[in-house]
Amino acid sequence: MILGSIVGSALLAAAAVTSSATGAPSMVMLRGLLGRRMSYLPSVLNIAQCFGWAALEIFVIAAVGSRLTGEHTRLWWTLGAALVAGALAVRPLHTAAIVRRYLTWLVIAATAYLLIAVINAGVHMPATGSWQLFWPAFDVVVAMPVSWAVLAGDWSRHSRSNRATLIGVGGGYAIASTVCFIIGVLAVFSSQGLAVEYTASGFLNGLMILPVGALALIVLAVDELDEAFANVYSTAISLQNLQPRIDRRVAAVLITAAAAVCALLIDIESYETFLLVIGAVFVPLAAMLVTDWFVVSPLVRSNAHSRITPWQPQRMRWMYVMPWVFGIFVYSRMSPGAVPGWSQMWSGVAAHTAGLPTLLGSATLTTVVFTAAATVGIGALHHRIVRPHH
Repeated sequence: MILGSIVGSALLAAAAVTSSATGAPSMVMLRGLLGRRMSYLPSVLNIAQCFGWAALEIFVIAAVGSRLTGEHTRLWWTLGAALVAGALAVRPLHTAAIVRRYLTWLVIAATAYLLIAVINAGVHMPATGSWQLFWPAFDVVVAMPVSWAVLAGDWSRHSRSNRATLIGVGGGYAIASTVCFIIGVLAVFSSQGLAVEYTASGFLNGLMILPVGALALIVLAVDELDEAFANVYSTAISLQNLQPRIDRRVAAVLITAAAAVCALLIDIESYETFLLVIGAVFVPLAAMLVTDWFVVSPLVRSNAHSRITPWQPQRMRWMYVMPWVFGIFVYSRMSPGAVPGWSQMWSGVAAHTAGLPTLLGSATLTTVVFTAAATVGIGALHHRIVRPHH
């Protein structure tokens, strides 16, 4: 949890710096990297993940609420959470100001309390275990902060400096991710004699039996409204980037309604697969963006003025798609997840490519190294091809 949070947050912070240095949003940076038309693909993938997060957060709010008031109230909690999240997304700036001023401090206090409480409750760990699943678990943890890599630039472009971005994004996410994962794991194992449940219900049970645990859960559920609204808003903005004629407010309402339906149908046990799919897509994309900005650009361009200007329209850069596709191949081969059809395909690929080298058995580390190397090679080759035309 600690190592995964640090690595994932470092990759996220490095991606955020590219926007704080240029003042360009994340998707505009990708336009400079992939070209205008090819940048539509990560935009579509980002829409899918933001919508998935919104549905999951509405599900969490409903799960907490129904645990307090009875399972028969889950529908009403789902509809209520979706209604509030949609309303907040219609007025995002006013909502953000309220969250920053009031809710953030309540969330910090509730999180600190839960961390202390689950530690004091005592932990009942299994008598047996092994290191076999250490790196797969590491990959799941990394995927959490990396999922924001294609959104981080939307706010880091307003940062005071690159150094502030590295400290704020990297340090903030590393600490928050580590603490929240620790709370989750200890909540499952701090059952105080109850049977350990490796499920979402086991997590909620572990927190509910804590003194004032229900109150802390309510605070965190309210904070999930902020997260749900942010993902609904991000989905609407991404749609607007693809089609400027779309009314953001109407899009936010429709997205929220669809997310509420998905929240009623979602299987929370598939959450880990959702994170692995995010890792397969966005870990190599973030590695490619960071490598191009920090390694390729300084090596192949003589001065800052000759660096690719991300906010200017670029032709489709097919060569730069290759490291991304290669990274998706490497990650999915090592960590295929459990998506029907997709997972079976990659399991078959892994069986026929068993001799390929890996780094410590981690899909994340192997993908970052391979994608970075491919990006450097493609970047140098692309520079030699296009340089005469400049």
